[in-house]
Amino acid sequence: MYLTFAWRYFKAKKSANAINIIAWVTAAVIAFATCCQVLVLSVFNGFEDLVKSLYSSFYTDVKIVPAKGKTITLTPQQIAQIKQQPFIQAVCMEAEEKALLQNNDADGAQTIVALKGVDTNYSAVCGVPGKTIKGVFNTGTIDEPAIVMGAGIEYAAAVNLNAATGTQILTVILPKKNASSNDPLESLSEGNVTPAGVFFIQQDFDNKYAITNLDFVKRQTGMTADEYSAAELKLKVNTNIKTAQQQLAAILGSNYKVQTLYEQNMSLYNTMRMEKWVIYAVFTLILIVSAFTMISALTMLVLEKQKDISVLQSMGAHTGMIKKIFLSEGLLLGTIGAVTGILLATLLCLLQLKFKLIKIGGGSFLIDYFPVKLVAADFLLVAATAGIIAFIAAWFPAQKASRQPFELK
Repeated sequence: MYLTFAWRYFKAKKSANAINIIAWVTAAVIAFATCCQVLVLSVFNGFEDLVKSLYSSFYTDVKIVPAKGKTITLTPQQIAQIKQQPFIQAVCMEAEEKALLQNNDADGAQTIVALKGVDTNYSAVCGVPGKTIKGVFNTGTIDEPAIVMGAGIEYAAAVNLNAATGTQILTVILPKKNASSNDPLESLSEGNVTPAGVFFIQQDFDNKYAITNLDFVKRQTGMTADEYSAAELKLKVNTNIKTAQQQLAAILGSNYKVQTLYEQNMSLYNTMRMEKWVIYAVFTLILIVSAFTMISALTMLVLEKQKDISVLQSMGAHTGMIKKIFLSEGLLLGTIGAVTGILLATLLCLLQLKFKLIKIGGGSFLIDYFPVKLVAADFLLVAATAGIIAFIAAWFPAQKASRQPFELK
């Protein structure tokens, strides 16, 4: 019944045309703000999915790192115990250290890299081998080490994988872990590696990492047999990652830290999430501004409908009923605006998904269009936000209408 009154008041011709104009402007502003909110949240969802897919190519489901220091000690028995857990699919041990990579065949071109030594299970836990765009993913052996590097390192070190020009030999200079000599040169180790492949994932990785075999890095840095930088784990499908994390932490003890994929990139994900909600807050402010126009429209409507209110009061309508009628009017304005905005945003997102209409300028990104992803929770959030703001805005004129004295002339 309340919505019936609200709808009649909304579509009825008013004595002052400004009331109609303000009402439609209010609905239009709400539609614009909700449309922008859904679009922005969907674009952020798209970029978040894209970044997660890129980072999940390099980072693993779970990573075991030292709670303090740079290395962990894992005995063969401990590693076997980890592998025996029912939720573990594969385990890869790694040793990582900063290194200087030199190419003496290219006028001494050199660059600093994060040299990552991995065992033969690396392909089973990580997606880097699938991102190899030149050569092959091959880390060699301890005596004949090969190296797979990011595309940025390939350029910085002037590496040429063209077989026609001959095989290049690169020099890797690493710090020794327990060097005791006062001679700086004695605290460094030098070894030769053969470039085998180049991977291309994302600039953060392509300009930083080079991958070789685990035994070579351990020998060059002086790590002991049971000493590693980390252990990377691949979980079985449908495994609860939090449960797996807790069970591994209980097995290993306090000297180890078990990190999920999210925790390995916490700063990145937190930044992306904060940016998303800051933009949402900005468009919520636009909705709040639209609330003032709604208050104006409803206040003018209350003044125009004073006679109608008195008639309703004479027919026995109590103050609560009068208040609900004008609250319904405000919610009707909010609903029309929110539904219009959400439908428009949905249409634009679907068009973007199908036709890639809006492009990213510059041509330097991995994709040339804005990615979008529609999430039901975002629609509910935007609709709820518009509804709450419309309710609050309608409350004050509705309260004024319910307190109007009974005057029937």
